[in-house]
Amino acid sequence: MSTRKDIKISPSILAADFVHMASELATIESAELVHVDVMDGHFVPNLTIGPPVVEAIKGAAKSPLDVHLMIESPETYLEHYIDAGADILGVHAEACPHLHGTLGQIRRIGEARVKDGKRTSPVRSCAVLNPSTPAEAVEHCLEEADQILVMTVNPGFGGQSFIEAMLPKIEKIRGWIEARGLEIDLQVDGGVKASNIASAAAAGANSFVAGTSVFIEEDRKKAIDELRKKAQAAVR
Repeated sequence: MSTRKDIKISPSILAADFVHMASELATIESAELVHVDVMDGHFVPNLTIGPPVVEAIKGAAKSPLDVHLMIESPETYLEHYIDAGADILGVHAEACPHLHGTLGQIRRIGEARVKDGKRTSPVRSCAVLNPSTPAEAVEHCLEEADQILVMTVNPGFGGQSFIEAMLPKIEKIRGWIEARGLEIDLQVDGGVKASNIASAAAAGANSFVAGTSVFIEEDRKKAIDELRKKAQAAVR
């Protein structure tokens, strides 16, 4: 069961050195997840990677892949990213006219792959909200989600500053999760660092995407440990 005390750090490889990805991944093995940002240049003004690169990352990573699709029509590509190795697959509410159905589709595809022997574990579904999207956009489909991701920057580029105005949104969603007794991770992504992770944790987040604040440091394990420690202290 996932609770707000189950702190998870998910370093974003968007801030890593792609030329030396295998060695970069080796420096973050102490993290609970590896965050992989997929951007199509349309839904967000940036272009990153596709399924073949995700598959290569899966082969080198020790932690589960937390794949964040910042793309148009994500339902068209779910199977591609699940087969590439996504362990968590996130889709944006803004890109899914039928978000409830898309989250269910992620689960069903993952379950089918397990049944067919193509995977050893199911795929966890994640609904993502941009800063301008209200929490109510996911209220109707919480039961279909294993993770909710609240963007704390406008998506597309790393290195942005954490938007403090997202804290009430995090609090509202955490309240719904607890009121319904659901096992859902509440994640934040954008500008997360040692100086603000405690406030996000206190608001109700338990999973934290951190790119620049991890990869800028020479000792990545120390950076991850510090983030986890500060988040844990905020929810004791």
